Amino acid sequence: MIRRLAFLLSLFAAVVLLGSCGKKTPTLNLLVWEGYADPSFVHAFEEKYHCKVSASYMGSSDELVAKLRGGSAGNYDVISPSSDVATSIAEAGLALPLDLSQVPSYSQLSPQLTSLPLVRIKGKVYGVPFMWGPDPLIYDTTVFSKPPESWTVFWDPKYRGKISVWDDLSTVYMAAQILGYDKPDPSQLYNLTDEQLEAVKKKLLDLKPNIRKMWSTGGELTNLFQNHEVVAAMGWPLMANQLRKINFPVGETIPKENTTGWIDHLMITAGSENKDLAHKFLEYMVEAQTQKKVTDVTGYTPASPQAAQYMTPDEIKGLHLDDVDNYQKRLYFWQNVPRRAKYNEIWNEVKAAQ
Repeated sequence: MIRRLAFLLSLFAAVVLLGSCGKKTPTLNLLVWEGYADPSFVHAFEEKYHCKVSASYMGSSDELVAKLRGGSAGNYDVISPSSDVATSIAEAGLALPLDLSQVPSYSQLSPQLTSLPLVRIKGKVYGVPFMWGPDPLIYDTTVFSKPPESWTVFWDPKYRGKISVWDDLSTVYMAAQILGYDKPDPSQLYNLTDEQLEAVKKKLLDLKPNIRKMWSTGGELTNLFQNHEVVAAMGWPLMANQLRKINFPVGETIPKENTTGWIDHLMITAGSENKDLAHKFLEYMVEAQTQKKVTDVTGYTPASPQAAQYMTPDEIKGLHLDDVDNYQKRLYFWQNVPRRAKYNEIWNEVKAAQ
């Protein structure tokens, strides 16, 4: 009897063990900008919810939209669209309306960001603002003793083959700013006429001899500076942050023409099979302590003003959290571009030109 009981107990233990081995760890798949899935903050989420976070990185907003429209929406659970495509993603039914009761920290996010209509459709909210920042001019301080005053420095013949721009419509916006098309209404940058787009194309074709490379990932631009292949570029604070960490002599500035900026949102794809876990991830990522950790990696400004309590006075000043209103006057946040296909056509013609 005892022997039989021992056999049954060992059999039961084996079944339990097999069952636990057969349990699959849930995986949350992300398609996000670089820096948004760093182990320094993602690991704690994985441990808390006994899951794995797997991230793919996108090089542009258009790449994200192309993947979602191309049938890949079901491959990802969470995406981080910027303010130029977040609206169209929600309108196209590619994202899920959020259950904000599962994201309690949403109420602590900046009202300046949550009140915008970007991700609100018919009373439903499709995304949480996460990080925001500028597209600054980044430069090598051994070449420029003081910050360049204007984007026009990119066209200076003495920097032939030493400039880099982003392979993105932001470069179209920058050229439009130089041509004054943002006056008096900055939103005109996102509603350029055919005539204005032709002038932008000509301006960018004039720039091509100075372009060493059009970068498509943050790491690519960081390497271009490290290898002394470029001396100035339009970039993100992320690259300036990366270069500072390796003691590269880097500067970052917003020229007199001002610059465009972005608000990145976290959204859950309509095809996600991990909707509850995805809501938990959004909540985790907008909590004040996580926001501070993301800022440490990226150099971006957090959507949660509460993150400032974990920062030094210098960090608060560096992220412009001490004077948000005035700083944002220098940034023309990306908006939905109704004629995005036409903008891309112009940009592709610039890239293809020899």
